[in-house]
Amino acid sequence: MKPGAKKYPHIFSPGKIGKLETKNRIKYASTETNFNYADGWVADKEVAYMEAQARGGAGIITTQGAFTDEGGEGKGYVGMMAIWDDKFIPGLKRIADVIHKYDALACLQLMHCGRVGGIHLDYTVGPSDVPQKLPRFRPPREMTVADIEQCIDEHIKAAVRTVEAGFDIVEVSGIVGYLLSNFLSSYTNTRTDEFGGPPEKRAEFSRRIVEGIRKAIGDVPISIRLCGEELLFDRGGSTPEESLLMNKIVCDAGVDLLSVTAGWQESPVSVISRDVEMGHWLYVAERFKNNLDIPVSMAYRLFVPEIPEKAMADGRLDFWEMCRPMIADPMLPNKILEGAEEEIRPCMACNICLARLFRDAELCCMVRPSLGHESEPEYGFYGFPKAGKKKKVLVVGAGLAGLQTAAIAAEKGHDVTVYEKEDHVGGQFAAASNGPWGDSEFMRLVNYLEGQCRKHGAKIETGTTVTQELLDKEEADAVVLATGALPSTDVPGSDKPNVVNCLDVLRGKVELGKRVVILGATGVAISTALFIIDKGGHEISIVGETKKLGLDVNPSYIWRYRKKLKGGGVEQITLHKVKEIGDGAVLAIGPEGKEAEVPYDTVVLADMTPNTPLKLTKGNAFTIGDALITRRGNAAILDAYKLGMKL
Repeated sequence: MKPGAKKYPHIFSPGKIGKLETKNRIKYASTETNFNYADGWVADKEVAYMEAQARGGAGIITTQGAFTDEGGEGKGYVGMMAIWDDKFIPGLKRIADVIHKYDALACLQLMHCGRVGGIHLDYTVGPSDVPQKLPRFRPPREMTVADIEQCIDEHIKAAVRTVEAGFDIVEVSGIVGYLLSNFLSSYTNTRTDEFGGPPEKRAEFSRRIVEGIRKAIGDVPISIRLCGEELLFDRGGSTPEESLLMNKIVCDAGVDLLSVTAGWQESPVSVISRDVEMGHWLYVAERFKNNLDIPVSMAYRLFVPEIPEKAMADGRLDFWEMCRPMIADPMLPNKILEGAEEEIRPCMACNICLARLFRDAELCCMVRPSLGHESEPEYGFYGFPKAGKKKKVLVVGAGLAGLQTAAIAAEKGHDVTVYEKEDHVGGQFAAASNGPWGDSEFMRLVNYLEGQCRKHGAKIETGTTVTQELLDKEEADAVVLATGALPSTDVPGSDKPNVVNCLDVLRGKVELGKRVVILGATGVAISTALFIIDKGGHEISIVGETKKLGLDVNPSYIWRYRKKLKGGGVEQITLHKVKEIGDGAVLAIGPEGKEAEVPYDTVVLADMTPNTPLKLTKGNAFTIGDALITRRGNAAILDAYKLGMKL
């Protein structure tokens, strides 16, 4: 018995979906990639990505959503694949075939994006003309009964094509604001005909799709993704009791597996970000598990196997579904099975993947730059080959960038030493992990990168400051400067005793006075403020030059961070340039040259600038990450990864 099967017996036991048995209870959940062609044809890059997912060991592999209508009203992403015509079947079959190579069940998802669709149109469609809350989407147009009948027929025909393409399971998506969820929700469905009104009628559209698919494909299993809690309480959305009733009606029409979720894109609360504790939404899955006679799966915030294993043991869940964790590491199931959990590249729930998709760009991942390059050996998704010539590589700094470069260089067979002046690795990321609301998860990535360094033989020397003399003595073939960033001290008065470093604040090294003024406008300043808010007992002001704070922060987070700043009573002084830190007040210049004095007991410097203690001029020297230019963590990883590829 494999170590993982012994440790997680429920996860690695066979599962049952309709007439089919799965080799384990792990389901890779659907995600769009934007890898495909704009006209809906499947691209080689998509096939390679899906093969990587299948090779990783999950029992069920689900494709991205395929839009079902020729006009593209259901298309919500520029690179979304199509299934509205038989001509797409050969391309879709390529995906089914690579999934079957690895003894996994192939599941194709049908997805009409509804009020968040129509990517190439100037409108979207839905049950009713309810204005959009999110500005990036187009205005909705109410569907006629004829439109609805046609849409149902399109789903049924697409399901038949799914089976013809060789897929084992047909899945229908009805979550996060897509068309089925639009009909189910009292927020977006204000119809008074047979498809609107009470919950039973709001469920009719989805019920008829399932019923029609069941009649058309016989006993081929049907999976459906439905929202268990809309979390639209601020705008008249369906209650949890209504969602349970409607979802049961839909499932009773012929569904074999329910994938239950929580929240919409328009929901005013956190759903899948770090400030939602792992396992939080299991109570939703349990509700449906207790009221349905079919298996229930869930994907949201179940990043580590201990949580779904216990949920299965307790009878709250049947299948562990994963999207972002397997974007970060498609090999996750096999690594768990082999007892190599420390080698899993962990998802940080940073949601850069979603931010890319919503900006019509290809999917990317903060922690895995090989995403989308699975078929390109130089990106090392299946491991880096040994370099032709062994080099001596010296890395200065053990933050994200330094550790990532060192890990790849060592894997390629180089003699690698990492020097770090602190007594621990992780750099700014380790400091940020002290923040509240889930930021402790940052250490999962730090620990992974450190583990990869040690696995491949890189030496890590902490508590060591690198000098020019040390560099000269080492005579390395390559020197990598990955010393990160530090708060700028260019502001006059920054040498005063009550002026402190934001990293020292996050590390708990300083005592703060009652009135705290933070200098900086980026995510670093916001993270520092959130840390202080969580500690309590301080009056906080942030002074920054931009019109809004946190322009570098992911959209999935910034709206909530701003909400937390407001809730914490933080004074936000924007469009102001700090002129001087005076005695007891910060002097800043605002629009039209007006001066403002901001009183303080402690000033926190949080305007980051590259830290370059060494001036490297030789051709074998490389500067990466924040030491080159201050950015976010994904840029540090990408810099480091690409340098590691070249060494």
